[in-house]
Amino acid sequence: MKVGILGGGQLGRMLLQAAANYDLTTYVLEKDPNCPAAHLCHHFSEGDILDYDTVYQFGKQLDALTIEIEAVNVDALTQLEKEGVKIYPTPAAIRTIKNKIAQKQFYADNEIPSANFVVTHTVDAIQEHLGLLPAVHKLAEGGYDGKGVQIIKKQEDIPLGFDAPAVLEKMIPIEKEIAIIVAVAENGKTAIYPPVEMFFDPILNLLDLQLCPASIPEKTLWKAEAIALTVARKLDSPGIFAIEMFVDKEGTVWVNETAPRVHNSGHHTIEAHYSSQFDMLWRIIMNYPLGNTTMIMSSMMVNLLGAEGYAGKTHYEGLEDILSIPDVFVHLYGKTDTKPGRKMGHVTIISNEKQELIHQANRIKSTLKIKGNKTI
Repeated sequence: MKVGILGGGQLGRMLLQAAANYDLTTYVLEKDPNCPAAHLCHHFSEGDILDYDTVYQFGKQLDALTIEIEAVNVDALTQLEKEGVKIYPTPAAIRTIKNKIAQKQFYADNEIPSANFVVTHTVDAIQEHLGLLPAVHKLAEGGYDGKGVQIIKKQEDIPLGFDAPAVLEKMIPIEKEIAIIVAVAENGKTAIYPPVEMFFDPILNLLDLQLCPASIPEKTLWKAEAIALTVARKLDSPGIFAIEMFVDKEGTVWVNETAPRVHNSGHHTIEAHYSSQFDMLWRIIMNYPLGNTTMIMSSMMVNLLGAEGYAGKTHYEGLEDILSIPDVFVHLYGKTDTKPGRKMGHVTIISNEKQELIHQANRIKSTLKIKGNKTI
C-alpha cells in the first residue's frame, strides 16, 4: 500500500517510525529537504503542501494520504478523493477544522459546549464587542503552536488583536486544560484514549508538561469523554482526532479546539499505551482492527524546547544524564538548527507514582538544555 504524508515535521517522523511495523511504502511531501521526516520515508518529494498542483500530482500516485498539519491544500485533496484516493481525515473534516470560524460554527451547529464567540474581520471590530472581554482573539487560519492567538483582557489591549478574519472568544475561568484523543475507524467504530492534563508555558503559549491520566473527578471524565466522542462522530470521518478541552471551576467541560491528526497531546502513547496514536492511525488507514488504548502505566511528557538566548546548530546539554534515568524515554526530532521555543523533542517518563513523575519531569527540565552555537 502506497501512503503519503503531507508535511515532514516531527509528527510525520513519528508516524514513519510506527509505519516500519507494517507493509507500507511511504511518501512525504515537504518543502524543507532537511525536515525531520525526510530520511525515514521510502520516497521524499520537495514541494509546497499548500500548492494545488503540487499536492495533486503528489497524491495521484498513492492509495491513501494523511496529514501532519492542517495547513494543506484542501481543494487538491477533495479532487483526489473524487478520483479514488483515500484521505485521512476526509477533506471535509480538514476544511471544517483548519478554519477557526468554521470550527466554532461546527461546535455551535452540533450543540457542542464551547466558549461564546463572535466573528471579526478587522481589529477595530473588537470595539463593537466590549461585553465579551476578557476574550481570546484567534486568527481564522494560519495559527499554530501558540501563534495566531492573542489575549484581549481590556479595551486598551485591542490594538494587539488581528486585522484579519478571526474569532473573538469569551475567556473561560480555567481550572484545568485536558485533551482526549479519539480514533475513528472506516466502519465508524471508535477507540478513546484516557484524558491527559496539559500544562502550558505562559510566555510561549506552548505545551510544557503533560500528565496521563488527568487528575479529574470521575463525573468530569464522563462528561469529557462524551463530548470528545460527539466531536469525533459529528466530523463524520475516519482518522485520529485530538480534542482539547477546558474544565472550569464549576466542573463544566468546554471544547477549546480540535486537531484532525496525530497530536502533541498523544506523544506519551508510544511508551505508555499498548497502541500509540501513530500505530492507531496506520491501523485506520490500512483498515485493520483498532488498537488497544489501555494505559500500561501512568506517564508524564516533557516537551523539549530550544533554550532562550540561543540559535543555530543544535547542541544538547545534559542528555547523557537524562538517558541514565530508568523508565525515561528520549525522543529527539533531528532538527539540526534550534531557536528559542522551537519544539526539538520530547521525553516521556512512566511510573505508577505521580510524585515520581513530577520529580523526574522537574529533573529533566533543569538538566537537559537545547542550545545553539550562537547567542542572540
